[in-house]
Amino acid sequence: MHSHTLEVLGLELSFKAEADSGRIGKAKDLLDERYERLARHGGSLGKEKLLAFLALSLADDVSVMLHEKDEGERRIRELLDKLEKVEGYAMR
Repeated sequence: MHSHTLEVLGLELSFKAEADSGRIGKAKDLLDERYERLARHGGSLGKEKLLAFLALSLADDVSVMLHEKDEGERRIRELLDKLEKVEGYAMR
């Protein structure tokens, strides 16, 4: 487990995680970039509301990716089923 200390959106965080510093850095950069974009378009919204919108945006991204993954897996299963039905083809 790796120890990390970094500043994220003005808050100093110290934690341990399996992820290496490169992965943590990419996540931090994504948060910083998304937060700055929201802040530019958010006008006079407070930091707490901006963080809530940021969390909602990231949760939506994850939801969309999970749906796309599920759809991809479903499509692969359909294709494998079709292949198994082809005469003379044995998957197992």
